[in-house]
Order: sequence, then C-alpha cells, then structure tokens
Amino acid sequence: MSETNGTTERLLPEEFADLERFKDWILPTEPERYAKRLASTMEEMQDLYDVGLARLEDVMVYLDARFPLHDMPDDAKRLMHLMQSVVMVSFPVEVWKQPRVLDSGAAWVEIIREPVV
Repeated sequence: MSETNGTTERLLPEEFADLERFKDWILPTEPERYAKRLASTMEEMQDLYDVGLARLEDVMVYLDARFPLHDMPDDAKRLMHLMQSVVMVSFPVEVWKQPRVLDSGAAWVEIIREPVV
C-alpha cells in the first residue's frame, strides 16, 4: 500500500495484497529488475521466488481473464511487473545460487529495446 494525500492506495489488486511486501521488486523495466537482482541477497531473492512462484498461476489467470495487455489498470500492471521480477530471479535461485551469472565478471547486459506496457 502507498500513502497519497492521507489516503491509502493498494499497490496490487486486492486478491494479491499478500504480495505487497515485495513492493521494492515492482519495477517496470528489465534494467531496473536486473540492477535490483544484482543488489539483492540470495535470501531476498529466494523469498520472492518462493512466494511469487506459488502465486504465479493465479496471477496469470487473473491478468489473462480480465485485461488486454495494453489496457491494464495500474494495480494490474504493477502485479505483472512483480511477476517479471520473479522470472528475473529464477535462474539465480534455481541454477547459479548467486545473483550474478557465473564467470560474468563485470559484464553488463543492455537491452536496446523492450516492450513497454
């Protein structure tokens, strides 16, 4: 939840209010999610992954059944961005066991173009 002019606004749809504790992972672009991943601990990523993966199917059903991709309300967009962060941490959690790609050194991935929703 966020506070605006003394009122409390939900960040996510009510059905997914339990995920609001991961509000710092609601990031709209891949570079922001990547930077967050690199700055996070494995414990933080594991927590997001465990909770997010358990809700992923419910989120997909919710979003697919209710909204066209380019006509989502803000709370639904934030939910989608949160699930994109779950995907962002999946390889570090499942495979590498560290935030960075193994043997990548100081390499940085820059995506030139990505869909913006």
